[in-house]
Amino acid sequence: MSKLDELIAELCPNGVEYRHLEEIAEIGTGSHNTNEGLDDGEYPFYVRSQEPLRLNSYDYDETAIVTAGDGVGVGKVFHYVEGKYALHQRAYRIHPDENIVCANFLFHYMKSTFLAYIEKSMFKGSVASIRRPMLNAYAVPVPPMEVQREIVHILDEFTLLSAELSAELSAELSAELQARKKQYEYYRDTLLSPSEIEANEVKLSDVVSIKNGKDYKHLREGAYPVYGSGGIMTYVDQYVYDKPTVLIPRKGSLGNLFYVEQPFWNVDTVFYTEINDDKCLPKYLFYLLQKEHLEKLNTAGGVPSLTQTVLMNIPRWTYHQSAIAYR
Repeated sequence: MSKLDELIAELCPNGVEYRHLEEIAEIGTGSHNTNEGLDDGEYPFYVRSQEPLRLNSYDYDETAIVTAGDGVGVGKVFHYVEGKYALHQRAYRIHPDENIVCANFLFHYMKSTFLAYIEKSMFKGSVASIRRPMLNAYAVPVPPMEVQREIVHILDEFTLLSAELSAELSAELSAELQARKKQYEYYRDTLLSPSEIEANEVKLSDVVSIKNGKDYKHLREGAYPVYGSGGIMTYVDQYVYDKPTVLIPRKGSLGNLFYVEQPFWNVDTVFYTEINDDKCLPKYLFYLLQKEHLEKLNTAGGVPSLTQTVLMNIPRWTYHQSAIAYR
C-alpha cells in the first residue's frame, strides 16, 4: 500500500467532501488591457495567453491560480502565481484559503478537470468565455491537508520527470528534425525553380499589392487576431482584410511568414498582401516567399527590416503554379 493509500484510509475512510470554489477561494479579475504591456516591465502581467507580458505596476501580492476568462485559452491556460503580479480585465485570479485547500493542489485539480466542466455550460458567442457564476459553482474535492500535500508531491514528481523525458526526447529528435527540414526545403526549392517548371519570370509587383499594417490600440477586444512579426498578439473587434493572404514581417523575424485565411488585423511591423487570384494562388505565394529566404534581403544595419521596394522586385514564375501550390 502506498503512502497516499494509507493517508486516505486513515484520514478520509468515508470519502472526501466537495465544496464550491466560491467557498474556498477569493475570485476576481484585473483591470488592465493587453496594449498596456511593456517589453521590460518590472512585474509579470498575466493576460489570456500562455505567455505573460510585463508591467511596471502590480495589482496583487499573493499566491493564486490565474486562468483565461475568454478567447482561445479558455480552460487551457493556467498560471500558478506567487508574489506580485498585474492582471488583465478578462483573466480570473483564484486566491485559495490555504487553511482549507493547498494552492498547488487546486492548481493541479483545475488543470485536470476545469476544461471538461466549463465546456458543459461555457458561453459561446464570437469568443468562448467564462462567467463568474460558473467559477463560483465549480466543485472541488477537499481532502485533509496531509492528503493534499501528498497528492501535490506525487504530481510534482511526475511533472519533473515528464520535463526531463521531454528534454531528452527533444535532444534525440533534433538531428532528425533538422534532416527533415532540409529535405522539405530541397523539394520545395526544386519544385519552385524555373529550370524545373519552365516558367516565365515576372516581378512580384505584377500580381501582388503589399499593404502596411495599422495600430490596433484604439480598438476594443474581440474575435479577430492581431498579427505582429512574432505571430498573434491579441484579439480585437475589427479586421483589415478577410481573404486568403500571406503576412510578411517588415521588421524583426523576417523569415516568419504567415499564411492566413480568416479575417485579421495586422500591426505596422507586418505587411499583408492583396493577391490577384487570377494570376497567383495565395498558398503558392507563401511557398515561393519561403524559398526566397527573406531574412537575406535585410535592408537595415540594426533591427532587420524589409521594404516594399525590395519585396516588389522579387521574381516569381507563372507556369504550373496551381499544381505546385497544393503539393
